[in-house]
Amino acid sequence: MPQTGKNINHEGFHPASLVHYRVDKTINTAFRTQERRGSLDCTHLKGRKKETEVGGCLGSVTEEVAELEKSLKAEDDGWRWPCDRTSGGSQTMEEEYVQTYHRHEPRDNQCSSTLVKHIRAPVHLVWSLVRRFDQPQKYKPFVSRCVVQGDLEIGSVREVNVKSGLPATTSTERLELLDDNEHVLSVKIVGGDHRLKNYCSIITVHPVVIDGRPGTLVIESFVVDVPDGNTKDETCYFVEALINCNLKSLTDVCERLVAQPNV
Repeated sequence: MPQTGKNINHEGFHPASLVHYRVDKTINTAFRTQERRGSLDCTHLKGRKKETEVGGCLGSVTEEVAELEKSLKAEDDGWRWPCDRTSGGSQTMEEEYVQTYHRHEPRDNQCSSTLVKHIRAPVHLVWSLVRRFDQPQKYKPFVSRCVVQGDLEIGSVREVNVKSGLPATTSTERLELLDDNEHVLSVKIVGGDHRLKNYCSIITVHPVVIDGRPGTLVIESFVVDVPDGNTKDETCYFVEALINCNLKSLTDVCERLVAQPNV
């Protein structure tokens, strides 16, 4: 049966060898690189250098990432779909959206998770950025360049260049679904010099009212293989950190745009 509306990354741990990485590598380096370029606000992460023991196959998942997650959660309770959701009683709006659009069937060697974010901007504005399969760099801070092969349609493939700091330089990704009526985008990774194999994501945007004004609920889910030498928990933690950076950046871009005249 599909596992829907449930974060499963804490289930089925298996022992893994851990190695030491310093926090000036991988994600931490990328955070600070983007901060220097002014494209990512990481001022609240300063002054936390520390050697941390993490899963070495995916790269360093550092204390800075944990602090970023805490700040995101403080801004929007429920950014990560809780593990202990029950099916009793009436469903919330978020639960209905997850069950409708975010169905994954993770295998034993995979993990899956669902994250949510509220943005104080109308849905048409948020979707205009999310739908751009050909230009993810419009809001994704770690993408430096994107080239789409052929026309933009279902099955189109894009070659993405990743900015320095992450344990990858390229990613090859295929457009699985683009629905402008339901506001659904699905992308699958089919290649690249990284270890996120069989990664597939679904992102949906939904109109909501926030403090009496038009807003948007963004839901993003994924399923991915767990690399050898890592646990499900480490894998999901790493991917969730990257998604949360993207959602934070999407929020910042959209809310800046909505503050401008004629938007």
